[in-house]
Amino acid sequence: MAVVELIKIENLSKAFGNKVILDNISLNVYQGENLVVFGQSGTGKSVLLKCIIGLLKPDSGNILIKGKSVVNISNKDLNEIRKNTGFLFQGAALYDSMTVRENLEFPLKRHSKISDDEAYEKVVNTLDLVSLKDAVDKMPSELSGGMKKRIGLARSIITDPEIMFYDEPTTGLDPISSKEISELILDLQKKLKMTSIIVTHDLNCAHIISDRNIFLKDGKIAYKGKIEELSKSDDKFLKNFFSNEIIH
Repeated sequence: MAVVELIKIENLSKAFGNKVILDNISLNVYQGENLVVFGQSGTGKSVLLKCIIGLLKPDSGNILIKGKSVVNISNKDLNEIRKNTGFLFQGAALYDSMTVRENLEFPLKRHSKISDDEAYEKVVNTLDLVSLKDAVDKMPSELSGGMKKRIGLARSIITDPEIMFYDEPTTGLDPISSKEISELILDLQKKLKMTSIIVTHDLNCAHIISDRNIFLKDGKIAYKGKIEELSKSDDKFLKNFFSNEIIH
C-alpha cells in the first residue's frame, strides 16, 4: 500500500521578538499514523500545532495539509481545510453554560446542515465511542477531569475529522485516567482511521499511542524515532529526560 503524505512542513520558523521558537523545521506526517511531539516546556510544541492549524502565522516556511498550503490563505479557505481536522485542547475547552449534548451539537450544526433528530443520534453515537452515553444531559460542572477529557474528545471527533491534533491530552489527570485516555485515543484512531499529532510530555501516553516520535530542542527537531529507541538512547540529554519520567 502506498504511503500517503497528509501534512508537509517545509522550513518552518517562528519567533516571538528575539526568542526563536521554531527554527527551520521540516517534517512529514503520513496517513494513519500517530506522531508524538516531545520537548521540554517552552520548546515550541504547542506553537507547532497552532501554526499547522492556522492559529499562528509562521515567520517563514510553508505548511501543506493534503497538498493545500495553510499559510497566507483566506479565512474562508482555512475554515474549509479545518472542517477535516479536530483539536483537543489541554483543558477540554467545554462551554460551561451548555449541556454535554449542546457542546457536541455546536460544531456539528456549525459545519453541516443536519436535523435535530439526526444531530441527537450523532451525539449519542459519538458519546458511545467514548463510553459516556449516559452523560448526554449533564453539565460540565458535573463531570470529573477524565470525563471532561472524554467529552472534549467526543466533540473533537463528532465531525468525522481525517486529522486530529492533541495538545497535552493527559495533563492534569491521575495515572489511571491518563492511561484510559491514551488507550481511547489509540482505539479511536484505529476505528475512525484518523491521522494524529499529539503534543505531550507523558511518556506512558507515548508508549501506548505513538507510531513515531520527534523531540524538539532549541527550536529544531533534535531526535526522532520509535519511543523504545529514544528511551534507550545513550545520548546524555535524552537519558536525563527519560530518567526523570516513570514508565510502566
